[in-house]
Amino acid sequence: MHATEQPGEGPLEIRLTLPALEPYARVARLAITGIATRSGFTYDEVEDLRIAVGEAFGMLVVPPDPEATLRFACELDDDALRIDVVRDPPHPIAEVGELSTLILAAVVDESTIDGPAGRIAVAKRRQPSS
Repeated sequence: MHATEQPGEGPLEIRLTLPALEPYARVARLAITGIATRSGFTYDEVEDLRIAVGEAFGMLVVPPDPEATLRFACELDDDALRIDVVRDPPHPIAEVGELSTLILAAVVDESTIDGPAGRIAVAKRRQPSS
């Protein structure tokens, strides 16, 4: 994982590449929750992101392929965390289940599932402090 930060010149970008195998879902969730926690998201927002990353990971690891990877590109700006996940080499998402779509809609502010490209993007905005 690496991060590039140029103060005052745009968002922080963090990249993570993991094997596209189910046991690594925990690593992805842990990394994203760490990023969100460090960035000032509330406990509930962090949990929402953890759930979203788990859903994305689950959709993209089917079928299992020990040679495939999942690439996470995270972009953090003043108000949101955007996460783009893509399988490499690309493989279409076999079936986008209605439950997965509903879960993503419930836990993030934006989600895009590109089944044919094997790519999922989500975004969660920080709630303003009261």
